[in-house]
Amino acid sequence: MSRIVAARRSAVAPRGGALAALDVHELAAPVLASALEDAGLGPGDVGEVIVSNALGAGGNPARRVALACGLPERVAGLSVDRQCAGGLDALLLGDALIRAGQHEVIVAGGVESYSRRPLRARTFADGRPPEPYDQAPFTPWPERDPEMAAAAEALGRSLGIDRAAQDHWAMESHRKALACPADVLAAEIVPVAGLARDAFSRALTPRLCARAPVVQGAITAANMAVAADGAAFVVMVSERLARELDRPAVRIAAGCTLGGAPDCPGLAPVAAIEAVLAGQTPSALTAAEVMEAFAVQALACVQGAGLAPEITNRFGGALARGHPVGASGTILAVRLYHLLSREGGLGLAAIAAAGGIGSAVLMQEG
Repeated sequence: MSRIVAARRSAVAPRGGALAALDVHELAAPVLASALEDAGLGPGDVGEVIVSNALGAGGNPARRVALACGLPERVAGLSVDRQCAGGLDALLLGDALIRAGQHEVIVAGGVESYSRRPLRARTFADGRPPEPYDQAPFTPWPERDPEMAAAAEALGRSLGIDRAAQDHWAMESHRKALACPADVLAAEIVPVAGLARDAFSRALTPRLCARAPVVQGAITAANMAVAADGAAFVVMVSERLARELDRPAVRIAAGCTLGGAPDCPGLAPVAAIEAVLAGQTPSALTAAEVMEAFAVQALACVQGAGLAPEITNRFGGALARGHPVGASGTILAVRLYHLLSREGGLGLAAIAAAGGIGSAVLMQEG
């Protein structure tokens, strides 16, 4: 069984902001290095690096990150693309490799640069000019592959979650983020390019929400997460090594990734949450970090899984930070690691991904 013994992230900056000049390996390397230093481990101790990246168009970003961080050339690097869920799935893969005895030290996480993502275009056999696109296809059926905002709007209508409820959730996310204690952020964040605090959090008011540009129906620029840059990593070790290191340790008690209806991705985490709880009631949780790609998606997951709002996203979520797709799941786990290290208890991280995928991880102090 693996233990997480260190967890760090960069601050999150909107696309085109303070982190825009950095390529993914430049953004990731200082975060990975700081996590290793926290754990009391060196580059030579690492057996594998698993990196989630959704927008990088191949090239094995994990290998680039490993080399940029000065890890031994024997560390091959494993890149994961499960879109938003990849940052949690990287941890589940690391846990499985340690359980199997393949490695004693794995660094797992994610990195995304919306600012530096490659341009994408479809080519055609008949010689037509390439056709640029932004959202990749997530199903083989165009009629069941909605744009993400359209899927969020449909989810809100189906569940009766109106714009007022979505705006209220978004305002609370920003309020909690602005009230987050400085020592909490310092424990999580590695300053990169001079940025040591999430750049997007602001005092969001009903008036600002009312003026926000409408994206689709009740979905507005205020109640959906902004495209962003960021990186996050955890250091996972064997149970034996965790005892030797004498570090605050959090174990992955359970993890699950499940597919659901591809045209309703926002509800996919509910089944994964139920699976990792395995008969336990949500009242057993002391903390929950739920992805806020859209306020309606977070509300749907909290309500559908029966999570207590007062323990969910206690210091704000992605609506107040931004959404660096491949890193977002790991950012949830980083916060949960530090919460559980300070306070103990049982925590949940959960995230939805395009195509109808939900990932959930149950973490426990000790």
